[in-house]
This record gives sequence, C-alpha cells and structure tokens, in this order.
Amino acid sequence: MMNRITYGALGVKIAALLIWAVLLFAPFLFQDVRALEVAARVLIFIALVASYDLLIGYTGIVSFAHTMFFGFGAYGVAIALKHYGPGWAEVALGALAGLVVSAIVAAAIGLLSLRVKAIFFAMITLAAGSVVLVLASQMSQFTGGEDGMTYAAPALFKPATKLLIDAHGKVVSLFGVKLNGKLAAYYFVFVFSGLVFAAMLRLVLSPLGTVLKAIRENEGRAEAIGYRVVAYRTFVFTISAVAASLIGSVYAVWLKYTGPDTTLSFAIMVDILLMVVIGGMGTMWGAVIGAALLVVAQFYLRDIMEAAATALAPIPPAAALMNPDRWLLWLGLLFILLVYFFPKGIAGTAMEKGKR
Repeated sequence: MMNRITYGALGVKIAALLIWAVLLFAPFLFQDVRALEVAARVLIFIALVASYDLLIGYTGIVSFAHTMFFGFGAYGVAIALKHYGPGWAEVALGALAGLVVSAIVAAAIGLLSLRVKAIFFAMITLAAGSVVLVLASQMSQFTGGEDGMTYAAPALFKPATKLLIDAHGKVVSLFGVKLNGKLAAYYFVFVFSGLVFAAMLRLVLSPLGTVLKAIRENEGRAEAIGYRVVAYRTFVFTISAVAASLIGSVYAVWLKYTGPDTTLSFAIMVDILLMVVIGGMGTMWGAVIGAALLVVAQFYLRDIMEAAATALAPIPPAAALMNPDRWLLWLGLLFILLVYFFPKGIAGTAMEKGKR
C-alpha cells in the first residue's frame, strides 16, 4: 500500500503531467488559431515561472527583474532577425547574445547586491528592470521603440511551409490538422519550454536544491556550516536569468513581434508572481498548474462571463454583474479565493495535506 506521505505529491505530478499531455496534443484537440496561441503562451509561461520559482521558491530571492532577462533574449533574436534576415544562424546568434548579456548583468547584480537585505535587493532589481524598459522604449533605431519590431521567422515556421505533401503536391493533414509551418513553430515552443522546465526540475532535485533550501530557511546557519551564501545566490540568480533569456528567444521566434509590452512590461512580472503564488512556491510542478490556470482565465474568462450574462438576461442585476467588462473583478475574486483555500498555492497545499 502506498504511504500517505506521497499522495499529495503524486496528485500534483499527475495533474501537471495531464496539463503537459493536453499541451502536447493541443493543435489536434483545439483546432483554432486562438486556442493554439493560448497553448503556446501557457508553454512560455510554464518555463518562465519555473525559472522564477527557482529564485523565489527555492532560494528566497525576490526579484522584479525577471522580465528584463526575458526581454534580453527576445530582443536579441528580434534584432538579429530584423537586421540580418530570417535564418537559423541569426536565431542562434540572437539567442546567444541574449544569454551572454543576461548572464553578465545577472552576475553583476548578484555580486553587487545580494549581500543586502531582501527588500533592498528587490528594489534594486525593480530599478534595473525599469531602466531597461525605458531604454528599449527610447532606442528606436535598435529596438523599434514603443512600437516594437516585426520580422520574419525562419522559413520552416511560415504557415505556407508544407512539412509533408501527398502525391498531388498538397499538404498532408493529420486528424484534420495540416502539417505546416505553424505546427512546426508550436512544437518548437513545446520542446524548448519542456527542456527549460526539465532543467529547472533537475536542478532543484540535485544536491544543489538542498543547499538552496537550506539558504532559504536559515541563511546564517548555512553560512556557518561552510556554504558561501552570496556565491550560491549569485549562481542561481544567473542560471534563472539565462533560462528566462532562452525562453524569451523562443517567444520572439513564435510571436514574430517583440516590443516593450510583450516582454519587458511590469504587467508580465505581476503575471509571473501570480502564477507562482497560485501554483505554489518551491514546488516547481506548481509552475505548470499556475501558468495554465491564469493564462486560460485571462483569455477565456470574458467569454464565460458573456455567456453567463446572456443566460441571466431576464435578471438584469445578475446580468450586469456578469458583464464581460468586469472580468478583472472576477479574476481578482478568484485569486482571493484560491489564496484563502490554498494558502501555499495549489501544489504546495496539496503536498502539505498529503503529508498529514
């Protein structure tokens, strides 16, 4: 008989793996453009939230600059594709440039600032992120300014690209879905998001993950037994930044547009924080649950409310309450309920109850 201590963790893992399975077959399950965009966004945020959970959940580092590193990767690829052409060499060059810049900036911020108290470090990262946002908005000759940049992706990812053709020269379909460049672009996002998530999961399950938890729980004790706390924190901060930069590069290839609002805005940072809280800090699997729930709510809550308002039309007060324009109100209420019933996030609370 299975020990009760594993029930909560097993349930969380099964839920997360089911979400991954849905995302794997999303192009065949939901055959419309909007659903595919939502699925790709969920994948991007799963990897992004997992890299941030490595910071805040496992090491106790509160940073508001995570979107800055996300933006470095996205802008690196965008600039390369815009100015040098839509080739794989340009994608690799832009992604590498974003990774290098992210690693250097993260290491510099970590070495200079991680010695201070948590709140002061958070303010330093907020200032750094704000500076990069302003620079991206003003350096229009390189970044396109506030309008951002549009560019072409590699030919493989163009919707007109035929991955397989039949004897008549027509693109082959599988379960009613054409095997074209759009499908290839989606699975490009799926593979890289999965790799980043797997790397973060492997990292926290290694001995390094145990050290990070020790630093989070009692920094003084960890330092007293010989761990160089600042060095570990700087290393983790840099790894997290590199992961965010890589997924930013992937997002730039998928979206074929990069601008301050899509990569560097504080609203994205708030979304990341909400996803971590909803999923559960320090669980890693919670990143899958939190990202899926919030992204789906952001895209489909208005539609649900519109249907509810139509159904409640004979009751004007109820219909007015379900007005789609009030979707943010209901999203806020849902978030409050989730925090109340799942104080440690969905994954964190489930795991804790499973141990009892």
